[in-house]
Amino acid sequence: MTCAACAGSVEKAVKRLPGIHDAAVDVLGGRAQVVFYPAFVSEEKIRETIQDVGFEAKLIDEEVKEKNILVCRLHIKGMTCTSCASTVESLLQVVPGVQRASVALATEEAEICYDRRIVTASQLTHAVEETGFEAILITTGDDQSRIDLKVDGTLNERSIMIMKSSVQALPGVEDIKVDTELHKITISYKPDQTGPRDLIEVIESAASGDLTVSIYPEADGRQQHRHGEIKRYRQSFLWSLVFTIPVFLTSMVFMYIPGLKDGLEKKVINMMSIGELLRWILSTPVQFVIGRKFYTGAYKALCHGSSNMDVLIALGTNTAYFYSVYSILRAASSHNYMATDFFETSSMLISFILLGKYLEILAKGKTSEAIAKLMDLAPETATMLIYDHEGNVVGEKEIDSRLIQKNDVIKVVPGGKVASDGFVIWGQSHVNESMITGESRPVAKRKGDTVIGGTVNENGVLHVRATFVGSESALAQIVRLVESAQMAKAPVQKFADQISRVFVPLVIVLSLLTWLAWFLAGRLHGYPNSWIPSSMDSFQLALQFGISVMVIACPCALGLATPTAVMVATGVGASQGVLIKGGQALESAQKVDCIVFDKTGTLTIGKPVVVNTRLFKNMVLREFYDYVAAAEVNSEHPLAKAIVEYAKKFHSEENYVWPEARDFISVAGHGVKAKVSGRAVMVGNKSFMLTSGIDIPMEALEILTEEEEKAQTAIIVVMDQEVVGIISVSDPIKPNAREVISYLKSMKVESIMVTGDNWGTANAISKEVGIENTVAEAKPENKAEKVKELQSAGKTVAMVGDGINDSPALVSADLGLAIGAGTDVAIEAADIVLMKSNLEDVITAIDLSRKTFFRIRMNYVWALGYNIIGIPIAAGVLFPSTRFRLPPWVAGAAMAASSVSVVCWSLLLRYYKSPKLGH
Repeated sequence: MTCAACAGSVEKAVKRLPGIHDAAVDVLGGRAQVVFYPAFVSEEKIRETIQDVGFEAKLIDEEVKEKNILVCRLHIKGMTCTSCASTVESLLQVVPGVQRASVALATEEAEICYDRRIVTASQLTHAVEETGFEAILITTGDDQSRIDLKVDGTLNERSIMIMKSSVQALPGVEDIKVDTELHKITISYKPDQTGPRDLIEVIESAASGDLTVSIYPEADGRQQHRHGEIKRYRQSFLWSLVFTIPVFLTSMVFMYIPGLKDGLEKKVINMMSIGELLRWILSTPVQFVIGRKFYTGAYKALCHGSSNMDVLIALGTNTAYFYSVYSILRAASSHNYMATDFFETSSMLISFILLGKYLEILAKGKTSEAIAKLMDLAPETATMLIYDHEGNVVGEKEIDSRLIQKNDVIKVVPGGKVASDGFVIWGQSHVNESMITGESRPVAKRKGDTVIGGTVNENGVLHVRATFVGSESALAQIVRLVESAQMAKAPVQKFADQISRVFVPLVIVLSLLTWLAWFLAGRLHGYPNSWIPSSMDSFQLALQFGISVMVIACPCALGLATPTAVMVATGVGASQGVLIKGGQALESAQKVDCIVFDKTGTLTIGKPVVVNTRLFKNMVLREFYDYVAAAEVNSEHPLAKAIVEYAKKFHSEENYVWPEARDFISVAGHGVKAKVSGRAVMVGNKSFMLTSGIDIPMEALEILTEEEEKAQTAIIVVMDQEVVGIISVSDPIKPNAREVISYLKSMKVESIMVTGDNWGTANAISKEVGIENTVAEAKPENKAEKVKELQSAGKTVAMVGDGINDSPALVSADLGLAIGAGTDVAIEAADIVLMKSNLEDVITAIDLSRKTFFRIRMNYVWALGYNIIGIPIAAGVLFPSTRFRLPPWVAGAAMAASSVSVVCWSLLLRYYKSPKLGH
């Protein structure tokens, strides 16, 4: 391409293709960026079209790949144990286009990283449903600006057509789908160009008042499902009691009451009694109607070559039920055979398991309370200001906060919540941001300051212009981060997954061996009479032992041991301003024995201020700072920002324009250089000047030494290869920094400081906070090298930094902690984000992880110990000496209780309190 006409012809040709949403051609860069729908057109077709116009074109794979890799989330209904989750996960991982799949039993969700060019979210949903489970799409990964609207009124073909054409005519609308059954419209749009309020107005006006549109009552589909599941299990349990209690009474209570016993033992047909017939009739609906979910679950599992809890329950209850049917039918056809039935075993077993699942779901629901509390921070309504064409406020309107659009102006009254992220355009006040950032003191806000949605306005009235709304807001990002964290598995969970894969088949074999062993022992050697209960032969006794083993060994508790604890811990961490990115980060944190701290913004407040200036040439101070600020204004370093801020004080103008800086070069961690008004200006540290061949006079070296001893950073200013001045900058140490380092030492965690600052300042700071090992004048790559050096020495290293200059070290470390995140919660390099910029949260992160893994270990001890002790007892090891046997329904109750106890033990983490310094 040689000119704008070339670019125009390429753009026009590409836009003519079907499925092209947008195309932009950069003639200088020789690039075209095309937004398209893969279902209608391919990258190859686009490339061929450009070549047809007469230009060469090739695909930039890296950029295409990055934009086509999405993460979708599915809610999966019907999973009962780790084996189910493993089955779904294994199937998803072999689907073409799927890069990674993670299925969490505790949240009943799947998170899938996929290439949308190869597979779609609907195909992934279908793949899950083929395993026999129901899948509901939560998010496709590319629908950050998507809204679901509810339509009240009659939807016919004509109204749908008018509605679609009206909405698609709006700028920024990308896609529209109408579900007539649910009266639901799903619209994808660009928030910069339109918003939910515009969409609702257009639909209602197009329908001429026949339709009423509102935001679809999402109220979190997962919550709705959980409440529905709780209701179903409660109803199933209560119905099972209606039938099971009479079965229990007729088999275990009434048999000891003389009058009732005679009535129940009265024969109906040959040797079949009234009691046996009653128990058969009552237990049948429990087995096949109330317990049908166990049949369907077992069938789905066996169809895919796996086995789960449902298989064990179905086998155990069916064995008891059908043997009982055989026994009483034989009695009905015989004049001397005495029947022995186990109907109470099957019905009571199902009842206790339903009760256990009901209690388990109730408990599991509390593990995600943190997300619900975070979402509740956003206010339900907001007061929107209405402006006239001249920019004057002419009125105000109360709207649903979910209808706020970008650039709306929201009025926030004292005591009210800020409805969306934005910046103040009028008024001043103090805002309590503790619920988001953890900062306990209210933060002063005036014109130009940013505010975060969900925070509370303390005193004055504020007018806030919305910038980030919906899923782009800081609150939504935090919620997404916590949700992803709860999905991410801890490495220790692999242990449970591996056991669960072989556990169920092993239990089935073990129960069969138990039955066979007891049966053969009775047949070959005979039992002493005292061993066998009355009216029971060796076959029946062996059957009971086999069923008990099958039921008690279910690995439900094992599968819940890790995910429930991780869910609670990530939620608790989020509520305290510590965002933990999943089980991997939690597991790494509890092993940390060495922490590398950055200095600026980590051990220090991070807002340095200029405290002194020394000039070596006759210059007006304002002129000196004009040159320095012009060079530093392009730098993102905190010290540069402090100098520019100080230089502004020499000018009364609010938006003073600095002289133009040409040939700007920034050397990370050392300094900058540029041409300003014809002079070569260099601003940086001592090593930067020496490597650049600058001769530093003795007087300047003495000042550098003095400032370093005061823990102040001395910045050298050079103009035209000559030192003209030194700027002293002080960055105060954070409160409690010394106490934090001391507390970490008591936790047997070594602290090291690595900084790009000079040795003098670094030593002064480290001495003040109590750090013995210090590395100074380190570039970003040097920090990463130091981390690797410590790791090679056998240490588990955590890196604490600001997530920008420290990103190489954050990635290299076993655990990266980004401090001072504020509203920017999506720091990819870090494993843990410390939102409060508070050093004490480093202790909280490590202490919380240690307490979490103590609970996980105890969960495993309980779950495995329960099986190790319970299986032999269920198999009858105590029976020969004590005549003690574990009835199958008691084994079922114990199995259910073990799962509930594991979840409850994890839930105790909700009461976690972070350590207090000085205690």
